[in-house]
This record gives sequence, structure tokens and C-alpha cells, in this order.
Amino acid sequence: MKKATVYQMSARQVLLLAFASALIAVGATAIVYNAGKFWQSHDRSDTTFAESGTPPAGISDPATVSDEQNNIEVYKTISPGVAFINTTSYQQDFWGDVQEGKGNGSGSVIDDQGHILTNYHVIEGAQKLSVTFGGAKSYPAKVVGGDPDTDLAVIQIDAPANLTIVPLGDSDKLTVGQKVLAIGNPFGLDRTLTTGVISGLQRPIRARNGRPIDAAIQTDASINPGNSGGPLLDKYGKMIGINSQILSPGGSEGGSVGVGFAIPVSIAKRVIPQLIQFGEVRRPRLGANLLPVADLIAQGARLPVSQGLVIRNVTPGSTAAAAGLKGLTRAPDGSIGLGDIITAIDGEQIDDLDDLYRYLDKKQIGDTVQIQLYRGGSTATVPVKLANAPSTATRRTAQ
Repeated sequence: MKKATVYQMSARQVLLLAFASALIAVGATAIVYNAGKFWQSHDRSDTTFAESGTPPAGISDPATVSDEQNNIEVYKTISPGVAFINTTSYQQDFWGDVQEGKGNGSGSVIDDQGHILTNYHVIEGAQKLSVTFGGAKSYPAKVVGGDPDTDLAVIQIDAPANLTIVPLGDSDKLTVGQKVLAIGNPFGLDRTLTTGVISGLQRPIRARNGRPIDAAIQTDASINPGNSGGPLLDKYGKMIGINSQILSPGGSEGGSVGVGFAIPVSIAKRVIPQLIQFGEVRRPRLGANLLPVADLIAQGARLPVSQGLVIRNVTPGSTAAAAGLKGLTRAPDGSIGLGDIITAIDGEQIDDLDDLYRYLDKKQIGDTVQIQLYRGGSTATVPVKLANAPSTATRRTAQ
């Protein structure tokens, strides 16, 4: 019969074994903890939230406080940087009397030089602007630049000390259901906070001049007249949109029914530098006035193609004129002669003006594009260099 071997250890060996076991336990705990953090940071890998980074001072990590406390902190921290914009315009009536018009809107301080971002329609046509920040003090303001195509404008005041700046966030990675907060001045009520969620993304809306604004943010946070130009914020207090429009059964003077739209801050980031530098957004243009084929056919015109853009006329001295593009002609007997019809640019089909605007927004001034035309019963391709054209906005209308 075999005997079991019994090992005996000295006191020193026992102590060494205990110490080694403790080291192993600590190492294993660290591995498990870090692995947990790794998987926690990589869960929901199919969703990337724009709500990231360090919140501004005064706003706690939303994960560590209640939703109510987050609302309070965002409002207290950001609202001092939300401007109440008052506008005054003067118009002469039929009898020659001058009529004074008043309006108001909202805006966001974007730097310590006193630049304030707002909607173009808030300041459009104004001869006088003033700004307040929740107190009796009023600051005269001037228009730095405006872009009716994106409904954005920048105004400026003589910056007082310690201006609160509304930080710009990221609107390219938003998700439906994310919490949002809106701060503005609806119906003249100073610094009002409303909350909600992102209800939809990539909503097409139009500026007042008819130009499409793609990828608008839809929200159920209450937005009313006077909120225009104010910030739509994420729970970190960062601006992700500029509140611009509402869907209301009462028209432009109606109230919110829970469907509001904000211009993505990504668009603002693109246009703000140009508005400050040039007073306008300089976009490439063809230098021709165009008519949608579909609209003309709907009015009874008989055309050789069913989609595209008829060149009505070419701007003298433009690059379109230099490239030989041809518009409509009128014969002595009054009959109209058809010129060129644009059907595609760089191989991309162009059906209407929205298609053209979207395509040109991807290009730069000085780029050369290949214009596919229907001309005199056949097709042709003509290279056209894109040039800058004057903006439809009036620079520095309010001083």
C-alpha cells in the first residue's frame, strides 16, 4: 500500500505563498475591471452619440445627476449666453408716413468678441438692432453678415467682460430619442427653457427664399415665435442646432404643436467663418438663370426632354457665357427659340433646382464641372468654371 506524501513548509514559505496569492488576486481584479470598462465603452457599437467630451464648467456629468438637475444646470450655465434680439424697421406707407415695425428673436454668443449667431429671418430688413441678456442693460448691435440660403446670420455687439459663450457641439452623429433642450425668448418671454427629444433627422426644410436646407433636426421641444435663432442643446449644454421653424396650423403666428425644426450646427460651423470674414457666404454659381423643365411642362410647354433645367438667360460676363451656354431667344415675330437644357453635371442627373443647389454646394469656387446639355436635337458636354456670384443678402443692413 502506497503512502501519501505529505509536504511540510516552513513559516517563511507560507508567508511567501500568501504574498504571491495576494498579487495574483489584485492583478485578476484589475483585469476584470478594465475588461468591464472596455466592454461598457464598446457596447451599442452601432450607435455613436454626439454627446461626448467634457461638459462646460457648471454642468455635471449627466450620468451622475437626475434629469431634473441636468435641466437646471444646463439652463443656469448656458442661458446667460442666449441673447434677446430686438429689431426695428421703418417703412413708408402710401401716404408717405413712416411706419415703425418691431420684432424679436433669439441668438447665441459664439465668441468673446461679441459675435452672436441667429437666424437670417430674425434680422432681415432691420434698420436697428439691440441685444439684452436678461437684464435692463441693452447693447446696440450691427449685422456682420447674413446668408438667406441657410437662414443664418451673425450680428455683433461691443463685447462686455465675461460674456458667456454657448459651446458648439456636433450634429453629424445625432440619434433619434436623444434628449435636447431649447433656450429662447418665445412671445417675448425672456430666457425660456423647454425640453424634449430629437424626433427625427434628415428633415428637408426650406429657407424663406425657397432654397432647400437639408438634414434639419426635428424636435418635440416646444419652439414658438421668438425662439428663432436660439440654441438647441444636448444634455452637455452644447449647441447642436439653431431653432428655426415650426409646423403650426396657425401659420407663422401660430404656436407649437410639437413639431419644430433646427438647422444643424454643422451647417453653422461651415458658414460662420465666411459671414464674419466676407459678410456673406461665397458659393460657386453657374452664372445663368434657369427654369425647371417639369414646371414648364406643367404649364403646357412642349419640350424635347421631361427633366432638367432650361437656361432662360446667361449672365453677361459670366463663366457660363464664356463657355458658350445659350439661353432662350426671341424672334422678331415674338416666337421663343429654345436654347440649352441642362440634364446632368459631371454625370449626375439634374432634375430640378434643388438638385443643382445640392450639387454645387459640394463644389468650390474655381472648380470646373462638365455640363451635359440637350442642344438643337442632340447632346453635348461643355466644361464650365464655377465662379462666385453676389449674394442675395444685403450686407450690413442694420448698424
